Amino acid sequence: MNETGRLIVISGPSGVGKSTVVNRAIEGRTDVCFSTSVTTRAPRPGEVDGREYFFIDRTRFHEMVERDELLEYAEYVSNGYGTPRAFVEQKLKEGMNVLLDIEVQGARQVRAAMPEAVMIFIAPPSLEVLEQRLRSRGTDTEEAVASRLERARQEFHEAEFYDYLIVNEDLDNAAHALDAIIEAAHWRFSDRAAWLKKL
Repeated sequence: MNETGRLIVISGPSGVGKSTVVNRAIEGRTDVCFSTSVTTRAPRPGEVDGREYFFIDRTRFHEMVERDELLEYAEYVSNGYGTPRAFVEQKLKEGMNVLLDIEVQGARQVRAAMPEAVMIFIAPPSLEVLEQRLRSRGTDTEEAVASRLERARQEFHEAEFYDYLIVNEDLDNAAHALDAIIEAAHWRFSDRAAWLKKL
């Protein structure tokens, strides 16, 4: 049975360990890829167009927004970022599961554009643990830590539309849960109802 891939949207506050959980979960899987976003910012040293991002100018970015070529988009620090619809749809058609690591606002846009997307929110065991993780990185000022914690509280309140919630208390358990959700997404009745009609 030839299957299309599933779009998997993953969100969670800064410092919750999303990248670590995702990388552990997809280790060894050949049916999962990350979506490559577009951005109007300049490439950083070592970045390659089409790998880290598709680097485009502002005119092209606004064209993509107007033509509905982006599943979701946002502005951060005066630069535009977005998820190209054509790239995602092509990968899904090829049977790849496509992962999007995006914020809650972008996830809402994806839900509206592709209601069948699987939405996963990764949360910390507590705000205290999140604060410890942020501080242990040693990359943020006190103000930045406070700002990230406040943003995390907001995201917790806004996340009610997600399908799954993974609490990242133990890395192995969280990664196993994510892997299981990706697998289960291929067995939803709504996607396989046509199969029964052939019997």
